[in-house]
Amino acid sequence: MELIDQLTNLASRAQKQITHIQTEEATKNALVMPFINALGYNVFDPTEVVPEYICDIGTKKGEKIDYAILRDGKPIILFECKHVGGDLNINHASQLFRYFHVTEARIAVLTNGVTYRLFTDLEQPNKMDERPFMEFDLFNFHENDVAEIKKLSKSAFNIDDMLFAAYNLKYMRAFKKYFEEQFSQPTPDFINFVSKQIYDGVLTPKLKEQFSVLVHRSFHQFLNDKITMRLRSAMLDTSSQSILVPEVTAVQVQEAPATSVAAEAPEKGIETTVEETEGFMIVRAILRKTVPVNRVVMRDVQSYCGILLDDNNRKPICRLHFNGSKKYVTLFDTEGGERVDISSLDDLYGLASRIRAAVQRHETKLQETPVV
Repeated sequence: MELIDQLTNLASRAQKQITHIQTEEATKNALVMPFINALGYNVFDPTEVVPEYICDIGTKKGEKIDYAILRDGKPIILFECKHVGGDLNINHASQLFRYFHVTEARIAVLTNGVTYRLFTDLEQPNKMDERPFMEFDLFNFHENDVAEIKKLSKSAFNIDDMLFAAYNLKYMRAFKKYFEEQFSQPTPDFINFVSKQIYDGVLTPKLKEQFSVLVHRSFHQFLNDKITMRLRSAMLDTSSQSILVPEVTAVQVQEAPATSVAAEAPEKGIETTVEETEGFMIVRAILRKTVPVNRVVMRDVQSYCGILLDDNNRKPICRLHFNGSKKYVTLFDTEGGERVDISSLDDLYGLASRIRAAVQRHETKLQETPVV
């Protein structure tokens, strides 16, 4: 079985078991050991996986780490485990720091059974970095994540390749975080840098203020255009008909009064996120064979992003609630709507039948309305 399939199965089991896992030991047995096993290591073979691996540190004897994966009798990967849902703050990884220093292992994993944070010693030799080069979430991963995790597996592990990948992942992670911060709120230094690539004159305070708004808008528009192009291509590839996908901007229209079918100007303070835009395009892709996609319209309001049929507030298809700490959607295949929690945008595809049912419900109502 492929690693991605094993991890998908493990995630499915874990979601059912997680409320019953009460201790750190139960976390190891139910989540961490199956994860290590999925990587191809035999958790019952002490020549490959050693639980409670002893690491003598100076005068302190008998210090133990939760798991050590061995190759040729020497540790190559160390695991320190916390209770499921436990904090993985680096301040709580003091043991892992000490063990990393006194063993030959170059990879360390701090985990609570769901989140796996991977560390190495890129900054100082033989001293574990304070920041992980990768984080893997069992409940929210993609194929690219699995490709990187596979480098830890028994069949693929090569320390030089692993360290090279760790170096790239570490800085890609940092770059992504920087881009996310600039996307959300560009700093003056970023605005100055971008402006100087475009404008040759002197950047007066007034120009800086104007460019600040324009850089922010351009950044959002650029990413939204990329998403639109990608989803348009996907829709054309999967449909025999040529479908035109209208552009979606970061200043999309918002909720209008129930009596109005026409879109109004954006409400101040509302900003459609890339995630909401991508969610909208996924819903359009789901409905491409049910109704013409130009009948599926997005209206963003302060508390949610609404997706409507015919831009009519009386024909809600679903609502995307992505602004809080937990993502969920409201589905309108039944009267009044029903909340459904999701962990990622991919979960929308699993709700495809209910999204189509919401549209069919509105279409049926329309057919049943008597003509006066």
